[in-house]
Amino acid sequence: MLWFKADAPIRLKLLIAFSSFVVLVACTAIAGLVLKGTALIGAGVAATLIAVGLGYTYREMIAVPYVTTVVRMEALAAGDLESPIEFTNFRDCVGRMTKAMGTFQENARVQIALNVEASRNADVVNRMAQNFKQVAEGNLTVDITEDYPAIYEDLKANFNIALASLRDLIRSVAQGASRIQIGSGEIAQASEDLARRTESTAASLEETSAAIHQMDNRLKDTAQGATRSVATSEQALSALDHGRHKTDTAVQAMERVSDSAKGIDSVIEGLDKIAFQTRVLAMNAAVEAGRAGDAGRGFAVVADLVSALAMRAEEEAKRARNQLTVTQVDIGAAVDAVQLVDQALSGIVASGREAADISRQIATDNQAQALAITALTRPSW
Repeated sequence: MLWFKADAPIRLKLLIAFSSFVVLVACTAIAGLVLKGTALIGAGVAATLIAVGLGYTYREMIAVPYVTTVVRMEALAAGDLESPIEFTNFRDCVGRMTKAMGTFQENARVQIALNVEASRNADVVNRMAQNFKQVAEGNLTVDITEDYPAIYEDLKANFNIALASLRDLIRSVAQGASRIQIGSGEIAQASEDLARRTESTAASLEETSAAIHQMDNRLKDTAQGATRSVATSEQALSALDHGRHKTDTAVQAMERVSDSAKGIDSVIEGLDKIAFQTRVLAMNAAVEAGRAGDAGRGFAVVADLVSALAMRAEEEAKRARNQLTVTQVDIGAAVDAVQLVDQALSGIVASGREAADISRQIATDNQAQALAITALTRPSW
């Protein structure tokens, strides 16, 4: 019976109830067919009592839990969170509804607690707002002395600390204002002294301004002179570069002359060889003329003349070679001298460029100084 009451689903409960009444009616009908007289009456009375008992039992096991749960649900909806909820141990539909009602009851309790906490927080916030309002109006004596919830203790302590710091700050500002007032008086006195000293130094400033004007004019003249010097240096450098070009041309020409002299030396050497061979041929001709006797005497004279001419040609070739050798030596010395001149010109050009750069830098610096002094002497009003 406990299973039927607490665990059986509602559909199964109704099926069992209807089935039991159907069986009871069937048994009563069979008894009416079989029994007669007093036995039939007894069977009818018994069937009636059984039907009444089953109806009451089914009412207590099926209807009463549902009705009781509905009544408790209405009370829960009305706000009754304290009365116990029955049948939570049932596993049928009633048990499911009572478990859900238990959840609703717990959630409602939590919500009420949250509402109470929110109301308490709102009260704390309102009191804090009043304190801040009084501070904004200039009241710095509104320290919080009443008790606050534990979660607001840090806020209370920080407010009191901030208020005390604000009082100290205002006190320091007041003291600083007093010191500033005293300092302002001292500054006013110092300003009067400064005015007197300024009047006394005005004349000196005028003299200094005149001297600066003179310095400005001199610097401008110096800058212009440096600029002209740079232009002159650049012209000199251009002339030196032109001279170096001419020197290079002369060196190249002398080298070509030296090469030509070497060619002439080869030609002279060839002529010397020809003169030697001619003299040998003349000697051979004289020998043949001697063999010919009187018939070759005239030819021998010619051979002697040719031999003498060949010897003279050899001597002239030797002298020309010696003179050419001296000329080559002189040309080499001239080339070396011109190269030394070119190196000297290179050094002069480098020095001239350095001097031009220095002059250009001096001109730039003088111009910058002149501009700076002009800016200093220009009135600022």
